[in-house]
Amino acid sequence: MFRVLVIEDDETIGSTVTSALRANGYDTAWKKDGRSGLHAAAQTRPDLVLLDLGLPDLDGLVVCRELRSMIPSTVVVALTARREQLDVVAGLESGADDYLTKPFGLLELLARVRAHLRRHIGAGSATGPVVLGSLTVDVSSRRVFVGGAEVELRAREFDLLARLAQTAGVATSREDLIADVWDSNWSGSTKTLDVHIGSLRQRLAAAAATAGEDTVTALPKITTLRGHGYRLDV
Repeated sequence: MFRVLVIEDDETIGSTVTSALRANGYDTAWKKDGRSGLHAAAQTRPDLVLLDLGLPDLDGLVVCRELRSMIPSTVVVALTARREQLDVVAGLESGADDYLTKPFGLLELLARVRAHLRRHIGAGSATGPVVLGSLTVDVSSRRVFVGGAEVELRAREFDLLARLAQTAGVATSREDLIADVWDSNWSGSTKTLDVHIGSLRQRLAAAAATAGEDTVTALPKITTLRGHGYRLDV
């Protein structure tokens, strides 16, 4: 599950953004000033930070530079009421990956978060195997193991499983899965996705059953989210 840190002193914005992120499956923490935000970042090592540049105790640009120095791999999205181009440029030069100018829409914010985290996955996809219960997905070698035994998957089945495993616990829309595994310009039937998910479930379940009851119990489940998409639950 992705960890998102919100550093925002405005009560309405902070609570609304935090609630929306949690509702979309992100492990989210909210801090209201720069010092507590930096402390939380050092403790939790978030995958993405939503950072208000107008904080009450520290300049947001200073906090941004500290975050970039502390956790080089984290994604920083600046939230700012500053509309002047120089302020935006200063934020990006301080280490922010992107910015949103207040007031912003929640749908736009969530879309930005998803897009950045997808790219974050791609950048770190070959760092090592993902181990979830009795399931191991090794992206770099394109191998899958259930209870220690290797499972043969078709190319698209592997790509789907890798995509879900790298965002385990996070609800993933059908559109995002199709865009990431097939192509953003895919024009075929979305039934293709359902067929691949069904086949993937069968292959994993058969491998777990062969390995024994403990392996079956520890095997992550691909949960269907009606009207939305899928989620890999450990």
